[in-house]
Amino acid sequence: MERAGVDVLLVSVGSDLPYLTGYEAMPLERLTMLVVPRDGEVTLVIPALEAPRVMEQPGVFTLRPWGELDDPVALVAGLLPSPQVAAVGDTMWARFLVELLGHWPSSATQYVRSTTVMNDLRMRKDDAEIAALQAAGAAIDRVAAQLHAGEVPLVGRTEAQVSADLSRRILAEGHQSVNFAIVAAGENAASPHHHAGSRVIREGELVLCDIGGTMDGYCSDITRCVHTGPVSAEIAEAYAVLHAAHAAGVAAGVVGAACQDVDRAARKVIADAGFGEYFIHRTGHGIGMEAHEDPYMVEGNTLPLAAGHAFSVEPGIYLPGRWGMRLEDIVVATDDGPLSMNFVDHSLVVVN
Repeated sequence: MERAGVDVLLVSVGSDLPYLTGYEAMPLERLTMLVVPRDGEVTLVIPALEAPRVMEQPGVFTLRPWGELDDPVALVAGLLPSPQVAAVGDTMWARFLVELLGHWPSSATQYVRSTTVMNDLRMRKDDAEIAALQAAGAAIDRVAAQLHAGEVPLVGRTEAQVSADLSRRILAEGHQSVNFAIVAAGENAASPHHHAGSRVIREGELVLCDIGGTMDGYCSDITRCVHTGPVSAEIAEAYAVLHAAHAAGVAAGVVGAACQDVDRAARKVIADAGFGEYFIHRTGHGIGMEAHEDPYMVEGNTLPLAAGHAFSVEPGIYLPGRWGMRLEDIVVATDDGPLSMNFVDHSLVVVN
């Protein structure tokens, strides 16, 4: 905060709060706010009915419950005089910021995003966080391995039924919640974030499965494609390109390289093979307590990768109306090179 010239950090709902305090607030209309002055005592302002859920940490923050007849925004504003610069959490509800402007007008206080303070902390995972990502990665690998082994029936079932099946398996393997279970068959796989529906999976087509959840506070994310029956030459050739692009993206994820270099490495392989126009999204996103967070592997992001940066590498090729394919692992940049969180077979597995 001192380096960034920030006088107070205001953290409401979202993952910054449990990252700093261990407490995850419910997304209520009642204000919860961690008030972190650059100098002075930290206060967690919280609805009185939620206070029993907080594990108090003397010396870290003081708990300040408020009642139903109190004005919690006025309480927050009263904790310190009008600051010159206030860093506001990205996921704070707009209503609370608008009300705060009545106490700390923008003519006196400059408002900036909390990323000014939190990004460096959140992006660089420590050893315990990397271990949590590895555990979540191993758990989601077990589900992907079940898919590859043919233990998840596909042909004759709807995408929604398979999605529900995968979701149950994600929970059974130790995740506390399912963040997504994308199942897209045939032409539907050309939509990267297709919502699994009533489409029945048929023999002889590509099925894309992108699954992930949250386990002990940290996220998993993996994409594997399988084929229900013999693979055509067209699909096999395109998948070989995808496989090479994925490997190039992972290899580029070294400490000191720009985030955009990961995107460029994967994209070049696909473009050189003539599929450039069909790779329609960035190569990767950061991951940690949130499924998508900084840093992003995308053209224009010149941020150098640092040890502890965790991110996905997920190139894709999508031919509208025909088929789509994506291959994704989570990778952590380390001083010894890219460390993968996923080890399930990267080939296009044929299932019956």
